[in-house]
Amino acid sequence: MRLQILTIARNTFVESIRQPVVFALVMACGLLVLLSTWSTGFAMGYTDTSEVSGDDKLLLDIGLATVFVCGMLLSAFIATAAVSREIENKTVLTVVSKPVSRPAVVVGKYLGVAGAIVLALVPMLLFLLIGIRHGVMSTAADDLDQPVFLFLGLAVGGALLIAAWTNFFYGSYFSQTFLVVLAPALLVAYLLLLVIGKKWHLQPPMAGFKPQITIACGALTMAVLVLTAVAVAVSTRLGQVMTIVVCAGVFVFGLLSNHFLGRHAFENRPLGIVLGVTLKETLDSDLSPGQTLTVTLRNEPKQTVRPGDPFYWGPSPSGYPMSVSAYPRFTGDAASSADALGSGTPPGMVITSARGRTLEVRRVGTGELRASRGPAAGDYMFVEPTRINPLALAAWAVVPNMHYFWLVDAITQNQYIPPGHMGLVAAYALAQIIGFVCLGVVLFQTRDVG
Repeated sequence: MRLQILTIARNTFVESIRQPVVFALVMACGLLVLLSTWSTGFAMGYTDTSEVSGDDKLLLDIGLATVFVCGMLLSAFIATAAVSREIENKTVLTVVSKPVSRPAVVVGKYLGVAGAIVLALVPMLLFLLIGIRHGVMSTAADDLDQPVFLFLGLAVGGALLIAAWTNFFYGSYFSQTFLVVLAPALLVAYLLLLVIGKKWHLQPPMAGFKPQITIACGALTMAVLVLTAVAVAVSTRLGQVMTIVVCAGVFVFGLLSNHFLGRHAFENRPLGIVLGVTLKETLDSDLSPGQTLTVTLRNEPKQTVRPGDPFYWGPSPSGYPMSVSAYPRFTGDAASSADALGSGTPPGMVITSARGRTLEVRRVGTGELRASRGPAAGDYMFVEPTRINPLALAAWAVVPNMHYFWLVDAITQNQYIPPGHMGLVAAYALAQIIGFVCLGVVLFQTRDVG
C-alpha cells in the first residue's frame, strides 16, 4: 500500500504542476507583491525594534495575505483537477478497478497535491521576502534596490526563457518547467541578496535575514496545507465551482471562528488587567492562608466589585486556562480571622475591599488551594470561574482556525515567536490534515466512479 500511495502521489504531483493555473497564480502573486512596494506608503509607526518598521509593516501584512489567498485558490483548483475532474472523466476507474484501495487513492492524491502546493508556495513566499528586502517606496524620491531588480529579473526571466525553450524544442510542459526552475532560481537570488546590500556592498548574511518573518511564512504554509486537505476531501463529491466555494467559505469562516465560536466556548468576563501585585504580610508565599494581597488594575473594573466577591486570575481574556481552580464561594467575614481561617472554611481568594483600581484580596481557608501560581502583572481578573460550552468548544475545534497560522500581528508588535509555539501550530495543522483526509476517505468510499 505504501508503494501504491507513493506512485499515486508522484503522478498527481506531476499532473498538478502542469496545470496552467499554477503558472497564472504564481505570477499574479509575484506581480501583486511587487505592486505592494509602491502602494503601501501609509506610515504605520516608525519603530526599529522589530524585523519590519514603518510602511514595511503594511507591506508584510498585505503581502502575506496575498500569498494566503493565492494559496487557497491554488489548492482548490489543483485538488479539483486531481480528484473531481478524474472522477467525472472516469479516469480514476482505471485505478480503483485494480487492486488499489480507495484510501490509498485519497491519501496519494493529497500528498501529490500538497507537494505541488508547497512547490508553488516557495516562489510566492520568496517574492514576499525579496519585497520586504526592497522595502516600501514611500515617495518618488526613494531609490530602487538595484540588486533586487537584477537578481529577481534574472531568476524570473531565466525561468521563463528556459520554460519557453524546452516547450518549443522538446515539447515539455511550460508551467511545469517554469515552476521547477523558478523555485531554486528565486532561492539563489534571495541568498545572494542576503550577502549583497542595497549599495552593492558585502554584508553578513544574518544582517538581512528575517527569522521571525520566515517562521510566519512556515505557519502560513501549514494553513494552506490544511485548506488543501479540505479541498481534496470536498472534491471527492463536488465539482470545481463548489469546491472553490467551500474552500473559500472554510477560509473566511476560519478567520471569523474566534468571533462566532471561540467567544462562546469559554464563558467569562474579565473585569480588568492586573498592573501589579504587592504583599501586605511576609508569609511563606503569596497564596499562604491569611495572606493579603494588594492588586492594582490598569483601569477601574468594568463592573462593580464588592467585598466578599471571589478573585480569579488567568493569562487569557477568555478565562481559559485559569491559573486557579474553581472553589466554593466564601460566605463569612473575610476581615475576621475566625471566619477566614476557620477549620470548616474552604480555600479560596476573597476581595476584602475595592477602591477604584486598588483591590485588597485575602487568601481564606487553611486547605490546599489548587493554583498553578499567584496573580501577576498582565493577568486578567475575574470574579467567577470560567464555564465551558462543550458544543461551541467542539465546533471551534473542528473548524480550521486560521488565526493560529497568522503570526503577522506578533511580528509587527515585536512579540517573539518561541519554537514551542510553532510546534503547537504544527501539531494542530497535522491533526486538521489527518481529520480532513480521513473525511475524504469516508466520502470517497461510497462514491460511484463507474
